[in-house]
Amino acid sequence: MSDVLVDAGLPLAGRRVLVTRALQQAGKLSDGLKELGAEPVEVPVLEIRPPDSFEPLDNAIRKLDGPQRFDWLILTSANTASAVAARCAVLHIDVSELKKLSVAAVGSATAEAARKAGFRVTLVPESYHSEGLVAALGNSIVAKRVLLARAKVARDVIPEALGMAGALMTVVDAYQTVLPDGAREMLAEALRVGVDAATFTSSSSVRNLAEVAREAGVAFPMPGVKAVSIGPVTSATLREFGWEPAGEAAAADLARLVDAVVLVMQGTRG
Repeated sequence: MSDVLVDAGLPLAGRRVLVTRALQQAGKLSDGLKELGAEPVEVPVLEIRPPDSFEPLDNAIRKLDGPQRFDWLILTSANTASAVAARCAVLHIDVSELKKLSVAAVGSATAEAARKAGFRVTLVPESYHSEGLVAALGNSIVAKRVLLARAKVARDVIPEALGMAGALMTVVDAYQTVLPDGAREMLAEALRVGVDAATFTSSSSVRNLAEVAREAGVAFPMPGVKAVSIGPVTSATLREFGWEPAGEAAAADLARLVDAVVLVMQGTRG
């Protein structure tokens, strides 16, 4: 560890915290933990890959403009925003020119990624999860053509609720997540040294870590390790696996997740 990490004045000094995000996304969370003295232990349990076929996504993207255009585009994660923007670029579609398209982002990180890609974000719900987005959209989607781009394995809360509310839904896979190679060995080594807390940023991270633990012959929940969740949906998934979260972020963003880790490690329930 560096001198900063062992500074006893920092709230997470000497704590080892498991980071389960995809390798290319772990940096921001790990950096936030490091700043407070923790040693982030990166064991990626998600690897982001393209969908099995780009054809459904590309066909939908071509309808973001024109006479049969979509009225709304719903982006459920920063990964989705990046994936859709990348395919728009391949198809030579300038997202900044889609002036009649309303864009809903499920949270601040998603909105940031969407704006960075050039989308004009119309709506970000106060509650950063699917239910919050559905509530925020309200009657604005009645009889409207709505494109929902998401991960291959995702909950059906948004399409079911908006369909019942009268939206004309099209759902396409923008990407998929798989278990990375080597995750089992990385987890076994992390637990051999010891981990104080594990962070979870999605339901997929819970399910995939459970699978990695099973393959590694490790108990799940992991004894002596505090689970800290980014939000109520992820917490619910943890409970499905019998792991009661020791803390939950006050809002679904990485800064609040780090705050929740601090509260847990200080013995205060987050």
